[in-house]
Amino acid sequence: MPVKTAPIGYSRLQIALHWLVFVLVAQQYLFKDAMSAAWDRVTDGLEAGFDPLVLAHVAGGALVLIFALWRLTLRARRSVSPAIEVNKLQGILAKLTHVGLYALMILMPISGLVAWFGGVETAAQGHNVLKIVLLALIALHVAGAVYHQFVLRDGTLARMRRAQG
Repeated sequence: MPVKTAPIGYSRLQIALHWLVFVLVAQQYLFKDAMSAAWDRVTDGLEAGFDPLVLAHVAGGALVLIFALWRLTLRARRSVSPAIEVNKLQGILAKLTHVGLYALMILMPISGLVAWFGGVETAAQGHNVLKIVLLALIALHVAGAVYHQFVLRDGTLARMRRAQG
């Protein structure tokens, strides 16, 4: 059996899913006010009514979950290229950031679905706490990408723009 070697970059599908999740997460924050207002109506015992922005938030969250699981499946099957590390601390920080991002892309949609469809207030509170943690990890992820692109100039960001073997 041939030895499986790590690819030098990400596939087109991996890159597409990365940017789709980025857009979906961004729209989640854009539509959160409509969702919050609907949640407040429901918890006050009122009818939520139909709101396309609420539907977009619920559907977008479900898609983030599906795409995150798909991305993890692709990572397991295809592997990913080794990270470009400057030092051990940076490597650990990058790994923790990615693990955190994947965990939140799974936990946030689940907590949102449990809150919305199950009416579980604790899940809604957890969802709100997780959104702050997600924003912090996204900021760290973007800062790392910018650091690699403009300070280290090591080509890390190019791997998420263009498919490579």
